[in-house]
Amino acid sequence: MSKQELYEQLKAILRETFEIEPERITPEALLREDLDIDSIDAVDLLVKLKPVVGKRLEPEVFKSVRTLQDVVDALHALLNESAAA
Repeated sequence: MSKQELYEQLKAILRETFEIEPERITPEALLREDLDIDSIDAVDLLVKLKPVVGKRLEPEVFKSVRTLQDVVDALHALLNESAAA
């Protein structure tokens, strides 16, 4: 799955689950400051992303993410890691 496909899936999840307006969802958007995603919401987001990547997502992988692009990059790395294994 490409980074663009991951980004589109992430946008859809943010719109549907958290009712975030599409214009607020950009790669540079900060999860907490721009999108009001708190720690509880982040757990919900990880649950929603699990079917997208097809495996359990470890929270520590996402400790350093700040923007939507960071999330996409982390997911893409996980997908590539499992493809190489």
